[in-house]
Amino acid sequence: MVVALISALNDPTPTAPKTMAPAMSADINEPPVVPPVDPAELLQEAVALLPEPLPAFETLVLRVASGDTMEKLFRKNKLSLGNLMSIAQLDEAKTRFRRIKPGDVFEVTHDNGEVLSLYSELGLTSALKIDRRESGFAAEIIDRPIEIRKRMAHGVIKTSLFESAATAGLSDKVIMNVAGIFAWDVDFVLDIRQGDNYYVQYEEIWQDGAYVSDGEIIAAEFNNNGRTIQAIRFIDDNERSEYFTPDGDSMRKAFIRAPVDFTRISSNFNPNRKHPILNKIRAHRGVDYAAPKGTPIKASGDGKVIFRGTKSGYGKTVILQHGGNITTLYAHMSNYVLKVGVGTRVRQGQTIGYVGMTGLATANHLHYEYRLNGVHRNPRTVELPNADPIDAAYRDRFMATAEPILKELEQFKSTQTASLAYNSQ
Repeated sequence: MVVALISALNDPTPTAPKTMAPAMSADINEPPVVPPVDPAELLQEAVALLPEPLPAFETLVLRVASGDTMEKLFRKNKLSLGNLMSIAQLDEAKTRFRRIKPGDVFEVTHDNGEVLSLYSELGLTSALKIDRRESGFAAEIIDRPIEIRKRMAHGVIKTSLFESAATAGLSDKVIMNVAGIFAWDVDFVLDIRQGDNYYVQYEEIWQDGAYVSDGEIIAAEFNNNGRTIQAIRFIDDNERSEYFTPDGDSMRKAFIRAPVDFTRISSNFNPNRKHPILNKIRAHRGVDYAAPKGTPIKASGDGKVIFRGTKSGYGKTVILQHGGNITTLYAHMSNYVLKVGVGTRVRQGQTIGYVGMTGLATANHLHYEYRLNGVHRNPRTVELPNADPIDAAYRDRFMATAEPILKELEQFKSTQTASLAYNSQ
């Protein structure tokens, strides 16, 4: 076989089959010959493999101003009114469009005025989403999940409640809620002392990993002039939220001490006071709260309006009846709330009028009287009846809920005490 191959290689006219000739003449160590490639052709082939680019549609942000309607907004932004009519037929959109108000925002994606989608937040946890489909527009209410995070804070009063809140890093909303919870027990103008302190556990609302706002207070403790007052939130089956003491007594009283946010007490309850205008001894059977004209006056308790009008030296006056034996009087108003008339039932804290100086008054203030069985009592010192304690049906659940919350509060107080002790060394 070897001889035959040598002979064949030396023979200029080989007799081997033609199909073997290429194999016999090839060098197995020589790389194959690759034809040259045109880069332009390669680029063209690569581009052909890319997905088709999406069309660039414009998204408009429509902000509702006073007097705006959806039709005005669509006309102003040259969006299809026909599309608007179709969208407005959808139940979800119809409800939303009826309730638009200044500050509302609508995001509209369109193609030369033809609406492709519309998005509008309905609240913190939901939004309206409308999309164009082959069959027409479709609407849905989508969820916007939120995360509730618990926070703790401690404040010490040096000059005022709000100054202490700023030092503690608390928002105005949180500290106003603290004041509201303890309003029946603490007069934050007259009762607080330097060194008073408080602890608060409250909620923070987060969405998509970002802080949104502060939520409700879970529990709080206020230490005022040697007394400790604690409040714990409880939410009943009707989603009504209220604050109770650790024993289940309501933080609310049937009446609030001061029915107006005042700057100072200009005149106290005094049976022997000399009247500033009449210049003679005339019993002052109420408390005068100095406040700017127009400051809202609130009903101090649930009741019914039994008088509204001008009452001699009292000027513009409202009198409320609370149950069978208590009445409260609010005088020198600049004006009334229109919907509050004789026979109207009002809730505690509801605005019934505004501070003024009508009648025999030398400056803007509220004159407030509290009568028990027809006898004037000092509104600042009279013992106020409590609101009802927690319903018996919820008592066991409340006590079980309150226990771990109070433990968390005590643990936080311990860490704050230890931190203060360490920093004082």
